[in-house]
Amino acid sequence: VMADVSDGAANQPTNEDKSDDVSKDGGDDDDFVSKVPAEGEKEKASDSSVYRYIKEDLFTSEIYKVEIRNLPKFIGFNDLKKFLSKHGLNPHKIKLINRQTFAFVTFKNEEERDKAMKMVHGMQWKGQVLSVRLAKPKADPILRKRVREEGEGEGGPPPSKRADGEEEEEPLSVQLANVVTPLWNVPYEEQLRRKEKHCTKYLSCLFFFLNTDNLLQLTFLISSLCVLCYRQTEYRNKCEFLMSVGADGEDKTIGFRLGKYKGGSCAVVGPAQTCHVSAEAKRVVEDFQKFIRTTAYSVYSPETYEGHWKQLTVRTTRTKQAMAIVFFHPQKLDEDELGALKASMREFFTEGEGKGSGVTSLYFVREGQRTSPNPESLPCELVAGETSIHEELLGLKFQISPHSFFQVNTGAAELLYSAVGEWAQLDQDSVLLDVCCGTGTIGISLAKRVKKVIGIELSQEAVEDAKVNAKLNGLNNVEFHCGKAEDVFPNILNAVVSPSVTAIVDPPRAGLHTKVILAIRRAEHLKRLIYVSCNAKAAMTNFIDLCRAPSNRVRGAPFRPVRAMAVDLFPQTMHVEMLLLLERVDYKSQE
Repeated sequence: VMADVSDGAANQPTNEDKSDDVSKDGGDDDDFVSKVPAEGEKEKASDSSVYRYIKEDLFTSEIYKVEIRNLPKFIGFNDLKKFLSKHGLNPHKIKLINRQTFAFVTFKNEEERDKAMKMVHGMQWKGQVLSVRLAKPKADPILRKRVREEGEGEGGPPPSKRADGEEEEEPLSVQLANVVTPLWNVPYEEQLRRKEKHCTKYLSCLFFFLNTDNLLQLTFLISSLCVLCYRQTEYRNKCEFLMSVGADGEDKTIGFRLGKYKGGSCAVVGPAQTCHVSAEAKRVVEDFQKFIRTTAYSVYSPETYEGHWKQLTVRTTRTKQAMAIVFFHPQKLDEDELGALKASMREFFTEGEGKGSGVTSLYFVREGQRTSPNPESLPCELVAGETSIHEELLGLKFQISPHSFFQVNTGAAELLYSAVGEWAQLDQDSVLLDVCCGTGTIGISLAKRVKKVIGIELSQEAVEDAKVNAKLNGLNNVEFHCGKAEDVFPNILNAVVSPSVTAIVDPPRAGLHTKVILAIRRAEHLKRLIYVSCNAKAAMTNFIDLCRAPSNRVRGAPFRPVRAMAVDLFPQTMHVEMLLLLERVDYKSQE
């Protein structure tokens, strides 16, 4: 799988997403290169348009791709990422091939790609001399599928997909449920059992990698593991919907994509019958669909790059507020035309048919062809209503802006934060470090128990929200810092002088940067760490580095896992949030 190693992932189906889907193709990887035309065949490729997405004025890391060959055996994604980072290289995406000694790596620009080629080529790694060469992009999957179908058409009708006696195709609502909520027809008790088994698997893996024979500790961890849950349906407070042609043939449909782009389809199905989307969000989608169908503008096509309407993001709260953020490709429309569109949108949702949708904050985002890999750089234009929405959690108030992170399941987040507060063993002398704090929810919920809270967050918008949230709740012992955790955290940690320091980390799916882990290990005055993980598999490297014996690379006394818990923030799917309490090993006490 071509894994994203950038700071943020794209929200919309763009050229980069198109190449990502291509990169995840499970086909033979010799074919990965051979399907791309040679230099003399570029004109032919242009005629078929299957490489149209790599036009120079559009961003896709596929045009900055290299192939690294002669890799050491048995290395993994994290090994290669660390190796490249160690030498000052910043890969955008990495694709490793199982049991193969080569990998495909993309970069954000030509300068970074060329730097990697010069630096890595001829370098030795674990006894292997690496070689690097340019790798060509893959063909657009939809257009490639169309070319293939046209070829089949010339040779006669394709064979029927459904044999005699085979059941009819499932309804679209069932097909969509299988995609977005794959466990929808599994009894909930069985879902929780599977998630508990999933967490147990990675706890066992942790002890295996640490080469520990402390079976009693492992048995205690597993036996005490439980999965907490809040509600099973209509739990999401944020959803991202695509605007495209409906799978039923209806134009200008808002919903979820039925399949992946690499499967050759952009068709969507509305969320009306989904079980995880709230009724409030469904109402916003329904009214927004009515609105775009009244306009003269078509939905955007990632295949032809024509059209306008791209995506609708809906955020709702328990305080009955709703934020709608619409992404629109302006193409060649002038400011007067865009102004008229926004005015009609404002009228529709404040005075017209959409007045009852419940939207209290309406944003318009111009998203043309991306020229950078960061979608959060796009400004949000307030069309109507308030600049933000507010949520209540554990009796506290929180402001949420368009790009700010907030847990998608508010009720389950309360269970999660309550467990964090119980495990942290805080007192009035404690200093709490909240890493990857988002809008400050964890730190603010525990601020009254401690001397000081220090939050660290990458998103400037989220940091501004966090500062407002501290004031909303009358707190003056909370401070927030904006920046990458690996850049900010080590200095803050070293500056903290307190006999009682506890850190809570709630990183993105990829886990914490190695610099943060090494800083935590070196700061031996930090005795207790609570790790909140939404992807235990991706966080396994972090867990191992926190708990492994000291070495030249990893200095400082290790931690040991003490308690584990899971919270089901994502019912009807296999995703689960895992909570791991780690405490510093005291060698003197052991002796």
